[in-house]
Amino acid sequence: MKFGQVHDPRKIDFTIPPDHPDTARMLKGALNSNNLEVYVGCAKWNRKDLKGFYPKEVKDELAYYSMHFTCIELNATFYRLFSPAIFDNWYKTVPDNFRFFPKLEQSISHFRRLKEVEEIVDHNVANMSHLHEKLGMPFLQMKDDFGPKDFDRVVAFVENWTYEVPLAIEFRHSDWYNDAAVSGKLYELLEAHGVTNVLVDTAGRRDLMHMRLTTPSAFIRWVGANEAESDRSRLDDWIERISEWKKVGLQKLFFFVHQNDEQESPALASYFIDRLNKKIGSALPIPKTLETKSLFD
Repeated sequence: MKFGQVHDPRKIDFTIPPDHPDTARMLKGALNSNNLEVYVGCAKWNRKDLKGFYPKEVKDELAYYSMHFTCIELNATFYRLFSPAIFDNWYKTVPDNFRFFPKLEQSISHFRRLKEVEEIVDHNVANMSHLHEKLGMPFLQMKDDFGPKDFDRVVAFVENWTYEVPLAIEFRHSDWYNDAAVSGKLYELLEAHGVTNVLVDTAGRRDLMHMRLTTPSAFIRWVGANEAESDRSRLDDWIERISEWKKVGLQKLFFFVHQNDEQESPALASYFIDRLNKKIGSALPIPKTLETKSLFD
């Protein structure tokens, strides 16, 4: 994932901003539960990207990946709509506790920019629905140049999302966050319709670190910078924040580990899972078969 890549990550201030005041309000208003659902995974499962993760004898990469992780951020669906048969096959391949988080097609977000997309959305949801209970939360990633001037399109899209499966949206234009009046309207819309606001943590786009949850679910797309010390430190900071959220009402956590060079993602996810389990008492399996350099040392 090259989004937000920088030449020298050591020059970046990776401090996580304080929570938005309405995040605390929204979490405290949620049904408190000690049974926080936690899913941590990578963005891809193919051998080409995750070099060093798969033993040579592995033939079915998804089956092997799902033995070590409980979820996947499914980016492949952004580029084309897969057939129901393929979703059926994915469903049969993974364990009962595994969840897919597919990205809606780019024709919806990037080409048509939310205009006249009802039929395409229907097709996306219909095909993704073949994942049944293993369908986690589809998400929409808007293009960098999609700004508040098209807020009416966001309103129409959110109001027309009447499917049983919940939705998350990621906005990448900084104007959504620079103006309190604009961001206030956006957050109010998402919260009113139960749409999860995606949080993005990447080196070159600190302007997107808004820290405003709009549902009791935290959907976090974390992008490492392939700099071992700062990457681990950043993950440690997120564990502290997640622990705080859990105490005040967070119900679900979806945390996806990316890298500019994806081959290190399984090792970093393993590092994160190990420390998260110890901090909040979760019981996620820790991926064991990693041939990349250990990050536990």
